[in-house]
Amino acid sequence: AVSFCLISGPVRDRPVGDRPVGDRPVGDTLGDINLEEISRAKSFGGTTRFYRHRSKSCDCDMNVAVYVPPQAETGPVPVLYYLSGLTCNEKNFIEKAGAQQYAAEYGLMLVAPDTSPRVAIAGDDDSWDFGSGAGFYVNATEQPWAQHYQMYDYVSLELPALIEKEFEIKSDSSSGKPRPRAGIFGHSMGGHGALICGLKNPEQYASISAFAPISAPSQCAWGQKAFTGYLGVDTTPGQVKWAAYDATELVKSGHRTAAPILIDQGAADSFLLQGQLLPAAFAAACAEANQPLTLRSQPEYDHSYYFIASFMGDHIRHHASVLYASDK
Repeated sequence: AVSFCLISGPVRDRPVGDRPVGDRPVGDTLGDINLEEISRAKSFGGTTRFYRHRSKSCDCDMNVAVYVPPQAETGPVPVLYYLSGLTCNEKNFIEKAGAQQYAAEYGLMLVAPDTSPRVAIAGDDDSWDFGSGAGFYVNATEQPWAQHYQMYDYVSLELPALIEKEFEIKSDSSSGKPRPRAGIFGHSMGGHGALICGLKNPEQYASISAFAPISAPSQCAWGQKAFTGYLGVDTTPGQVKWAAYDATELVKSGHRTAAPILIDQGAADSFLLQGQLLPAAFAAACAEANQPLTLRSQPEYDHSYYFIASFMGDHIRHHASVLYASDK
């Protein structure tokens, strides 16, 4: 049996213009940056492809996996971004999650970037939960990380601009201005990244979901370590510097998304039991703010890709129902 905690309500106004972009050229200033294909393989009628490209945000080469569904042969399709967790790279999701079969069924392009820059920085491999493979999807302000670890700008600005440059993405003009139809989801650290990117940019990401996300990083050991290292000790009133990258705090401060957020959490997840994930804190914030949320506790499931693959179909359907809604 699957237990459900359904929280729903009206969407309130949210603050705008608070994206911490920094001073790096991104988005519409890609210039001659293009995707360089490394390999591709036929998969469920489409193709799984691996690319590298130069990143202006991260000031280094970055790797990304893309699944192009068979529907893309005849016209534009929506795009769904996936952010992976600690120690992962661009290959883990695309090789283990079993997402391509559902993306092919529902006509969604999948884009899975690496979890950090891969550059030599002193101390970047000293621990598995900080540095290489653990970028936490923030814009680092502390040295020596600030030059390269601009992961928030990379995943929410530069990478989407590059994908839209290289591929035909289905657009939505229902709001009066054409916008690419895009959703975002992720796992663990990547679930945290998906939540913050989606909540801070609801006009960019129409749908959001997550598997076992780090839901309140300011309150857990993983998040406190990462935020201290990348952002510095937060002495601002209300810890606003950290709060800008904390999904629970974002909801509390008025950030909203219209479509319900879907979260699956394994009840036997050791990291849940250790207090690293804190889904209840996020659920409480959503209940107080009337942010639509479906939080599902899955008995006996852990934190692994066995868990992710088991519910991948539900998540792809969740995104497809939103991204193709205006076609109905």
